[in-house]
Amino acid sequence: MMLRRPGTTWEDVRRMALELPETTERLSRDLRQWRVHDKLFVWERPLRAADLEALGNGAPDGPILGARVEHLGAKEALTADDPAVFFTTPHFDGYPAILVRLDQIALDDLHEVIVEAWLARAPKRLAKVYVDTSL
Repeated sequence: MMLRRPGTTWEDVRRMALELPETTERLSRDLRQWRVHDKLFVWERPLRAADLEALGNGAPDGPILGARVEHLGAKEALTADDPAVFFTTPHFDGYPAILVRLDQIALDDLHEVIVEAWLARAPKRLAKVYVDTSL
């Protein structure tokens, strides 16, 4: 019997993102986005034709979450640590963002990705207050 990671849903993403201070949700081209002070930190990111071509047979077919990361080193660490969950495409080369297979990530890991993305985009004072009072 194969063991499968517990998958998560867009409702999990929505709940976790909106629990963070000063976060808003919006639709852009019918895709969900979550922002802090109008800075995008996590978003719904279906694969595009160029992504599918670049990924070839390894392209996932489930829901994909885009998430900002603090820096390119964090992105490299995530893709190396768990390539079954975290990946990137040439579109994101040189950009501090990661793609997440939403149906393959555990809830605790998803929460960490969302909080880290929020911290990377939130104003420094707001992030400090959150860290000092929540973590």
